[in-house]
Amino acid sequence: MDLRSALLVTGVSACSFRLLNTAVRYLPLPEPARRNAWRWRNISTSLAHSSLTGTWAVLCFYLDPQLAEDLISCHSLLSHSLVAVSTGYFIHDFLDMALNQTFKQSWELLLHHSVVISCFSLAVTSRFYLGFAVASLLVEINSVFLHSRQLLLLSGQRNSLLNLGTFVVFRVCTLGWMIRWLTAHREQIPRSVLTMGTAGLSLITTMNTVLLYRLLRNLNQSVLLKDPD
Repeated sequence: MDLRSALLVTGVSACSFRLLNTAVRYLPLPEPARRNAWRWRNISTSLAHSSLTGTWAVLCFYLDPQLAEDLISCHSLLSHSLVAVSTGYFIHDFLDMALNQTFKQSWELLLHHSVVISCFSLAVTSRFYLGFAVASLLVEINSVFLHSRQLLLLSGQRNSLLNLGTFVVFRVCTLGWMIRWLTAHREQIPRSVLTMGTAGLSLITTMNTVLLYRLLRNLNQSVLLKDPD
């Protein structure tokens, strides 16, 4: 896929996720979630992205095993398209949060999205590091459960331990693998790209640590509610 096509896919993706977000407005909304309808729409759109890209990332590695061996230069139309589509989503979500939340409420995710958009844009335009970008999207498999949990909470329900299990497998293990790979191949990567990758992984690792703490805290509170003794 050439540069023009890749940018077109990114733009169409951003518009498509925006349309999906708008369409959710007209779907039935649980009574407890009506107090925060924007958040329901935003998380529902994020769930659609996670379901799509998480499955797509697994498919990329399944159909092209060499992608996992060479995260720098190996790429395919499938992997290039995936990263372009995901970049479009993050652009949409960045704008959605910036327009509908205060900076104090969303600065962490805005910073996260800025880093992701920068790294993914480099991969999309240069066709290098696409394997690395696809590997990072394996995290979206856990995001399916995180977003589902958020929707359940908004609708007044609770979630299961499956969230914690997928967090460990698809976030902790995937990010650990990416950090190990970046460290082992640091001599092959330009300093500017290495700095960007290191900063991105450091930020995401920090955010995941906080997210894991919150998940464990909420899980502990749920256990205490079930068994006060």
